[in-house]
Amino acid sequence: MTYERNAATLELPWPFAGREDELELVGRSMSGVRRGIVVTGPAGCGKTRLAAEAVRGTDCARAAGTPESRAIPFAAFAHLLPEPVTLHGAVRALSGIRTLLVDDAHLLDDASAALVHQLAVHGRTRLLVVVTDGSPVPGAIARLWTGELLPRLALEPLPEEETGRLLTAGAGPLDALTVNRLRSLGQGDLRLLRDLLAAVRGLLTPVPGTDERAWRGPVPLTPAVRERAAAVLGRDHPLERETLDRLAFTEPLPPDPDDLDLGALEALETEGLVEVDEHGAARLAHPLYGPVLRASAGRLRARRLGRAPDAHAAALAAESAALAHRIDQDDVRAVPTPVGDWLVAEGGPVPGGHAAVRARFARLRGEVRDAAAWAREGLRGEPGNAACRAELARVAATVAPPREPDPAALTDPYDAVRAGTPEKVIDRLGGVFARHADALTRADGPDLDDVAGELERRGFLLFAAEAHAQAVGVHRDPRAARHSRTRAVALARRCQGARTPALSGLFLGELTARQRQIVTLAAAGLTNRQIAERLTLSIRTVGNHLYSAYARLGANDRGALPWPDRTQEAQPA
Repeated sequence: MTYERNAATLELPWPFAGREDELELVGRSMSGVRRGIVVTGPAGCGKTRLAAEAVRGTDCARAAGTPESRAIPFAAFAHLLPEPVTLHGAVRALSGIRTLLVDDAHLLDDASAALVHQLAVHGRTRLLVVVTDGSPVPGAIARLWTGELLPRLALEPLPEEETGRLLTAGAGPLDALTVNRLRSLGQGDLRLLRDLLAAVRGLLTPVPGTDERAWRGPVPLTPAVRERAAAVLGRDHPLERETLDRLAFTEPLPPDPDDLDLGALEALETEGLVEVDEHGAARLAHPLYGPVLRASAGRLRARRLGRAPDAHAAALAAESAALAHRIDQDDVRAVPTPVGDWLVAEGGPVPGGHAAVRARFARLRGEVRDAAAWAREGLRGEPGNAACRAELARVAATVAPPREPDPAALTDPYDAVRAGTPEKVIDRLGGVFARHADALTRADGPDLDDVAGELERRGFLLFAAEAHAQAVGVHRDPRAARHSRTRAVALARRCQGARTPALSGLFLGELTARQRQIVTLAAAGLTNRQIAERLTLSIRTVGNHLYSAYARLGANDRGALPWPDRTQEAQPA
C-alpha cells in the first residue's frame, strides 16, 4: 500500500541530476537494518526532490509540516491517524508503516515532532526526514541527529556543472552566459531557478552558428521573483527604499557614499539586505535585488537615478587591463568582472576588445563554452573583430573530436607540450610551462603531477587535466597512475566539454563494451534506473557494472567518470 499526502507533489517536471551519490547514500540508509536519515539544506536546493526520488516505487507514507498547522496537534499526520489520538496511540498506529517520508519537518507542530522522534527511538519505521536550514527546528526533530538517532546528510547547493545540465534539460541548449546569469540569480534555489527559466523561455533568441539560445535584457517580474525580492520591494521606509534604489541603479559600479543615508544603510545591513565590504563599499546582498528594483521603478525614477550610457567605459577598460595583466602573469584565477557581466546581461553593446580578452581568459581557464560565448558577443557588435574570430577558432579546435596534432597548426609553443611533443619548444617556454615541458621530456610522472597541481592553483584547469593525463602513461606505480587518471577526469569534466589529444583515449579503453555503454550514459547524467530502462537491464546489474567500471578507471564516483563521446551510440548490446 502506498500512502500519499498529495499526488501533486509527485509531479517532477525537471530531470533528476547531480545528486547520484546523495541518492545512493539515502537509499542505503533506508534499506537493511538502518533506521533512516535526516536530509538538511538551504531552501530550494532540491531536498524534497531527492527524497521523492529515494522513495519512488516503494510503499511509503508521506507527511509534511506547514506554517498554518503548527498549532494543531498531529496536524501533519491527520490523514494517517484515527481521531482523537494520544502520542502513545499515534506511535502504535504508525509503527506498522515500513517507510515514512516527513517533509518540511521544521514546520511540524510539537505533537507531530514528538511522534517522529518516538518512531525513531522505537526503530520499527524507516524515516526519511527533510529539514530546511536557517529555520527554527522543534527540539524533538533536532535531537534526531544531535542525539545520534539518525544520520544527517547536509545537502549542499547543486554544483555549477549540474545546474547547467539541469537548465539545458529544462529549456534546450543555452549559451554559457545565459547559464551563468540564471545560476547567479538563482543562488542555489532551484525553485527560483525553474521559475526564472519558465519566465525567460519566450525571451530566448537563437545564437547564430549554433543550436544554442541566449537571454539578454531585464529580469521578468514573475510572482516568484517578486516573492523572493519582497524584502526590498516591500520596504516602506522612505530613506531605506531610496537607498536600495540608489544601490540598484548604480550597479555594477559602487555608489557615491555621499548619495547614501548612513542610518538607512546600517538598518539595511543589519537585516541582511545590503552588504558592506572591508573598503566600505556597499552593494545589494542578492543578485536578484538590483534587477528587480530597476524593473519595478517608474520611468521618471529610473531617469533620475540611472547612470549615463558611457559611465561604465573607464571601469570596463580597467577590468580588461586587469584580465590581460593576469594572463601575462600566468595566473588566470577568477577575478570579479562586474561591469562586463552586467553589460552583457542587460543586452548592451560589449566592445570587441573586452570580449576578446574575456574569451581568452575563459579559454585559458578551461571554460571553453564561456570563451565561445564571449567571442560571439564581441562579434555581435563588431563582426570584423579579428581577435574574437581567432578565439572562436581556438575554442572550436578545443571541443572538436581529438585527432593527431598537425605541427603546422600549433600556434603557440605550449601547444606542442600539450600535444605531447615538447622537445623542440622547451627552450622557448618559461615558468610552469617550461617545467611541464621538462617533466614530459623526462617522462617523470610525479613531476607531471606536481606541475598539474601548480597549473590548477593558477587557474589553468584544462592544462592541469592534460598534465595529469600525460602522467598516467609514464607512472611506474599503478596506484599513482590511477590517482592521476582520477584527477585528470575530475578536472576535465569542469572544462565544459573540452576534448584534446592529451585527454583522448584515456578513459574508456579498459572497459568491456557493456561497461562503456553504461559509463557513457552515467556520465551523460542518467540515473541507474534510467540506464536500466534504456538498456533493458536490472538496476542491480547496472550498479554492478558501474562498480566494476569505477575500479578499472580509478574513479570514486560519477563525478570522476569520463564525459560521453557523442561519436559512440550507447545502444543495447
